[in-house]
Amino acid sequence: MAEREQAKPLAPAAFQIRSDEDENMPAPAKSHRRNCIKCCGCITAIFLILATTIVVLVLTVFQVEDPVIRMNNVSVQRLEFANGTLRADVNVTLVADVSVKNPNSATFKFNNGTTTVYCGGMVVGEANTPPGKAKARRTLHMNVTVDLIPSKLLAVPGLMSDVLSVGKLNVSSNTVIGGKVRILQIVKKYIVVRVNCTMTYNFASQAIQGGHCKPHLSI
Repeated sequence: MAEREQAKPLAPAAFQIRSDEDENMPAPAKSHRRNCIKCCGCITAIFLILATTIVVLVLTVFQVEDPVIRMNNVSVQRLEFANGTLRADVNVTLVADVSVKNPNSATFKFNNGTTTVYCGGMVVGEANTPPGKAKARRTLHMNVTVDLIPSKLLAVPGLMSDVLSVGKLNVSSNTVIGGKVRILQIVKKYIVVRVNCTMTYNFASQAIQGGHCKPHLSI
């Protein structure tokens, strides 16, 4: 009978395990401790959100893309001949419609640029491109006028014979524009864009044929 009435040991309860510090801690101190834990958790969550936001901005908004410069249309003016040769007293004018496309989410501000025209590998004209601003995700158009010096054109070997026999003038140009993109006053990147173009002027149609441009970028 004694064996049947023998008491069974009680299972340990998790809630009964408390430290003396918790037992002796007053109620206001316990509340303060819980508030500190909650505050730390909120601060950690805020830091994680900020870190995620910064990573997204760096990969999207803060990513600076290359501006694109194109020479859309070119016309030649005052190309005059006398006695089977180019008139040396009248400058030949080359007018180009140049566009600057800015794919970034901030304005691309550029300084004065230069456009150099070559014929037969020799420099025959040079001009400055005006400064400007290409707004975010917009395209800016501007006219660039270059005076071609007749004496330099006549100095190109075989130029007049090709012009008189074929009726075409092959020229190339190099445009250099430097500027910067600044995003939220935080990210600032300096960019130099170079565009090399080759084209052929047809005297019969008085139009440019076969224009081809190739951009180059320096950061």
